[in-house]
Amino acid sequence: MCQLLGMNCASPTDFNFSFKGFKCRGGDTDVHAHGWGLAIYEGRGVRTFHDPLPCAESPIAEMVSSYPIKTLNMMAHIRYATQGAVSLENVHPFTREMWGIQWTFAHNGEVPMYTITKNPQEENTPNCCDANGTTTDHMPMLGKCVKAVYHSVGDTDSEAVFCAMLNALRAEFTTLPTLPVLYEAIQRLCCEIVRGHEEKTIFNFLLGCGQFTMFAFSWPGSRDGSKVWNGLHYLVRWPPFSKAVLADVDYAVDFNETNGASDRVAVIATKPLTKNENWKEFKKGELLMFDNGLPYSRPYELCLVERCGRGLSSRAIPRGEICPIKFSYNIPKLLRETVCQALGHEESNQQVWAERAVDLGCGSGQSGAQFRQCVKHLTGVDLSPEMAEEAREGGCYDRIIVGDAECVLHENNQEGQEGRTWYDFIFACDLFPYVGDLRPIFQTVRKGLESKGGTVAFSVELLDESLNESREEDEADPGFVMQSCARFAHKRWYMAELRKEFGFHELLRKESTVLRQHRGKDVLGALVVLELPPSQNV
Repeated sequence: MCQLLGMNCASPTDFNFSFKGFKCRGGDTDVHAHGWGLAIYEGRGVRTFHDPLPCAESPIAEMVSSYPIKTLNMMAHIRYATQGAVSLENVHPFTREMWGIQWTFAHNGEVPMYTITKNPQEENTPNCCDANGTTTDHMPMLGKCVKAVYHSVGDTDSEAVFCAMLNALRAEFTTLPTLPVLYEAIQRLCCEIVRGHEEKTIFNFLLGCGQFTMFAFSWPGSRDGSKVWNGLHYLVRWPPFSKAVLADVDYAVDFNETNGASDRVAVIATKPLTKNENWKEFKKGELLMFDNGLPYSRPYELCLVERCGRGLSSRAIPRGEICPIKFSYNIPKLLRETVCQALGHEESNQQVWAERAVDLGCGSGQSGAQFRQCVKHLTGVDLSPEMAEEAREGGCYDRIIVGDAECVLHENNQEGQEGRTWYDFIFACDLFPYVGDLRPIFQTVRKGLESKGGTVAFSVELLDESLNESREEDEADPGFVMQSCARFAHKRWYMAELRKEFGFHELLRKESTVLRQHRGKDVLGALVVLELPPSQNV
């Protein structure tokens, strides 16, 4: 199948290093020899290069690889044809204008819902017409779309699904959607495309929508009879930079010598391009939005990016507004209000009521900002180094840790010796949907609070009541389910078991809280505040 390359940057950056290794896979170190393409955003415009020749042999590719074009957002594609002829019209990335914005799309995989069955020998046959004489390519509509505006030029399922997604977005919005709303809409369309063909679908794509923003989605897999795994990986390079060594060619760059303190670059690729860096593979069904060289998936963080002026920009249609009361963008604020209510504190009174607090899964720091004035010492911990770095830059935390929840229990003293630390308040905003079995987290929380006692607060997505009345129906039921959006939902009996097992008392629980939207419907969950008395033993 094809391979993808994407870059999203905090400051204008050239892509020569990554493209140098990537183009080798276009017929030299790999079999993707059926054309290549490149889309580079420059302001409101997009510069594109397409060639049906193998990328490794293309004079245009050679020119581009040595031409230092700087950009905030770019994508490239090398093709291994599984649908459609080897021809220029079938070369990715595809581009369309919508809402006065240049949209670009590159895809790896096979999408049964949009497989084109037309015989290549019938290429010159006129398109069919409906009763009104309107041409149609017989491709399924998505979302609210009833009439297509965008149509394929070539013969690939990739271009067909791109047009279908744009048609659906155009049909749904009359104002320019904000980033959290657009994220939810794209996620909903991805689920619709995969639904009913989960085993046969391989759907990995990059979607550019302007100079700042790129979406990346992965539904990985292997074709029948093939052992080649088709997924997506990414990494983020930021200061302090280090040396990177390409995997496909004998070439290395020490980015500490070429990049500055303000540089940060996210690189997305089908397979890791370097052999000495830590690449992360997308989870199945995961959608990430990249902006400013960082990945985002939490609605309230997307909201922050929007409010920083990094959303879609158009002169063609009016901009939509972020609803100030829409819960899906305010989990940290809602959780703070719930905690204040549970502990009997006035929300408007900025008194300090916690000595030492920890924010589990702190992300970029928006959750910590809500509780900063309530605690004397605040620690943030996140598995993502890039998110931890952004949280550090925000200046909200007294200490930032890159690692899992267990890391917050250890702290170096003045002599550099590691010791056990304590907390009296621990909170987790939108963390549990990314974790299946919550027992290790509850164990860590208990250890952190048991010395002096304290409070833990969190948000959790819950399944429908009809699906989780009790555990008696199925003893093998783990108590949680991975949803199609790559987030976990937990069952009420499971959460109740954890509370009892680790000795917590419930202070307050707000159920039926709208945490976000999925497939156009509200996702309900709970905001929970628990208390652990001091010196209790399980």
